[in-house]
Amino acid sequence: MEKDYGHKPVLLEECLTALDIKPEGTYLDGTLGRAGHSLEILRRLKGGRLIGIDRDMTAIEAARERLAAFGDRVTLVHGNFCDLGEILADLGVDKVDGMLFDLGVSSPQLDEAQRGFSYMHDAPLDMRMDTSAALDARQVVNTWSGEELRRILWEYGEERYAPQIARAIVRRREEKPIETTGELVEVIRSAMPASALREKQHPAKRSFQAIRIAVNGELEALAPMLRAATEGLRPGGRLAVITFHSLEDRIVKQTMRELATGCICPPEFPVCVCGRKPKLTLVTRKPIVSGPAELEENPRARSAKLRVAERTEF
Repeated sequence: MEKDYGHKPVLLEECLTALDIKPEGTYLDGTLGRAGHSLEILRRLKGGRLIGIDRDMTAIEAARERLAAFGDRVTLVHGNFCDLGEILADLGVDKVDGMLFDLGVSSPQLDEAQRGFSYMHDAPLDMRMDTSAALDARQVVNTWSGEELRRILWEYGEERYAPQIARAIVRRREEKPIETTGELVEVIRSAMPASALREKQHPAKRSFQAIRIAVNGELEALAPMLRAATEGLRPGGRLAVITFHSLEDRIVKQTMRELATGCICPPEFPVCVCGRKPKLTLVTRKPIVSGPAELEENPRARSAKLRVAERTEF
């Protein structure tokens, strides 16, 4: 019986279908997590290879154990998907047949209280996906300006009480630094009106999302990663990306559309002079979402959206 790794891969069957796996192909999982998607990709390979990347060393170690039976058909890399081009070059890999990126925080990261991702457990303010990174949530909360805090809460968390929460954080840290997730939750609660505290969603959810995105530079890396991924695909190779909130999905949608656009000459030009060719063909015009059965089994899949594109001929 397989060990329970505490993470249900989201949109699993949809991802496997989207990747159109070739048994002899080479595939890359750019957000390895607990290797749920990677395991199922490997089970469909008959001599092919899988490359798994994650910035969280704990995830790499767990995946190494989980995928041990596949031997040298698996290559695991501790790194950031924003360095995708360099990672493939270092491995001596020119092109691959498919790439998958699941941009959600894995369940174990959320559930391990000491990582500081969760507003449900009191822990040191951290939120680093890569624990060797310099910037953590404590620094963001205690040293970034009130204006910058307001900006990230509004832009990354879509938090309508961003100004009030940012002011409350600044007031509290003037007395003493905010050290734990529990203290931060308390400050967030204190800044929100009673009506907001009665809402079904936890009052700190959007703020914690915003701070996590800022700590890990998640949005800045996304468009460059998608461009590098496109360059690393063979013609006909598939790119599958799962997002979990509107900002990520918007970046993925816009970047894929940009890469799928050919000539950008003005319509009045009789012939194309820009020479631009589309690098991707959109496989999905609208995102694929979880069905009722998956949502019942895994509520965290509710906000997941899968977009898929295919590398065009050069």
